[in-house]
Amino acid sequence: MGRSGSLRSRPALALTSVVVMAALLIGCEKPTQLQQLQLQQKLLMLTRNSPTTYYIDRDDPSGFEYELAKLFAEDIGVELEVHVLGSTPELFQTLNRPAYEQPVSFAAAGLSITPERQRKVAFSPPYMNINLHLVYNRNHPKPNSFKDLTEGELVVEKGSIHEERILKLLTEEEPQWSSSSDLEAMDLLNMVNEGEIAYTIVDSNLWATHYIYFSNARIGFDLQPGEQLAWAFTRGKDSSLRDKANDFFIRIEQDGTLAQLHERFYGHVDQLNYVGAKIFVRQLDNRLPKYRDTFIAAGEDNQIDWKLLAAIGYQESHWRPTARSPTGVRGLMMLTQPTAKEMKVDNRLDPVQSINGGAGYFAKIKARIPQRIAEPDLTWMALAAYNVGLGHLEDARVITQKRGGNPDRWMDVKENLPLLTKKKWYQNTRYGYARGYEPVVYVQNIRRYYDVLRWLEAPQGEVEQLAQAAHQPGITDSPETMAQ
Repeated sequence: MGRSGSLRSRPALALTSVVVMAALLIGCEKPTQLQQLQLQQKLLMLTRNSPTTYYIDRDDPSGFEYELAKLFAEDIGVELEVHVLGSTPELFQTLNRPAYEQPVSFAAAGLSITPERQRKVAFSPPYMNINLHLVYNRNHPKPNSFKDLTEGELVVEKGSIHEERILKLLTEEEPQWSSSSDLEAMDLLNMVNEGEIAYTIVDSNLWATHYIYFSNARIGFDLQPGEQLAWAFTRGKDSSLRDKANDFFIRIEQDGTLAQLHERFYGHVDQLNYVGAKIFVRQLDNRLPKYRDTFIAAGEDNQIDWKLLAAIGYQESHWRPTARSPTGVRGLMMLTQPTAKEMKVDNRLDPVQSINGGAGYFAKIKARIPQRIAEPDLTWMALAAYNVGLGHLEDARVITQKRGGNPDRWMDVKENLPLLTKKKWYQNTRYGYARGYEPVVYVQNIRRYYDVLRWLEAPQGEVEQLAQAAHQPGITDSPETMAQ
């Protein structure tokens, strides 16, 4: 068994166990699985280390599956405990093992629903649809089907859904392939990138968040059909916990919570193509070292993660201190003349003044946005306001509310910002027309650059910790958390 950890979801809800105990004493019935968990105040999640499921980001646990499970634990008023296992087969074996050290609640690790697995476990409703990408090294011809895999070996993780699909799909002209219990998805993707193997299969959500790190890897084709991911529960007469989970998934889909979580982890991952990534990485070596210390100092002065400031600077000017736009904004942080005057910047072409002025202005804008807005949405809205202006952001938030969305949620606001280009909407706003598409792309680009900087600028010890936990960082914590 791997690492384990726990999180107290709602300390005040210890009252739940008292209520459940009283009900059981009155009814004198054997407690259901859900009632037992509420009495024990513990929900046990089996999972694996993966960038898309569960990993340690700095000192705190994170990952899409983990955040979902945390919400579920809060929903039933118990503590979430995480047990990390080494393989998918081990997850299913442990889930159905009566002699396990304590009752297992469920397994969550990007598990696909298949007929074979449904005979062993019961699944929750799916929370995500993904595709399976056949990935190849770009030095080989692009394959369009398994019959085109002629340049080398296809390797997949043993016991994975990828292996299950290959065993079903490959019948007649089988290419050379193998499965390994020692290699995981990120290992295999790196091996394709380095040319050690020719092909592997990668889940589309993992690919979307990490392809920019592997410049020699490309998608050949998708295995059909796609996959549905869900949580797995033990089969049996007592379905109380699974029924509760089913209700939970229905509710978070209806109220937008699930979509919000998707946006948090995957809402910006398609904004940096191979060419953009290559240029960005080149400038990390050529330009960023000149201004790194200034970004760090400005970040400390304004309580902003310096890597976020650097990402803003790259989006604005590609770290060029003499940059100039047709509209007259200038410098590394592309300050307007009024903004420069407000921030006491005498020379917009001085990179130190520009970075300090931009950092102070961003902090000032962020402080003017309603502080009830939760992170990271508060930061993304501040970025949008830095680009388009606080007035236009507020107009978009008003439109969002009028259309039934949540004006405190970036996922909803970014859907409505483009409406500021349409007369039907902007004619009734306080600040009028704006190029509402621009701040949406602006924020998404900065989020992507920020992700890359977080990984590449991590201290060596931290890189090793992340590599052990998940091989790559995820897209999770707020800039404030990362700065601590």
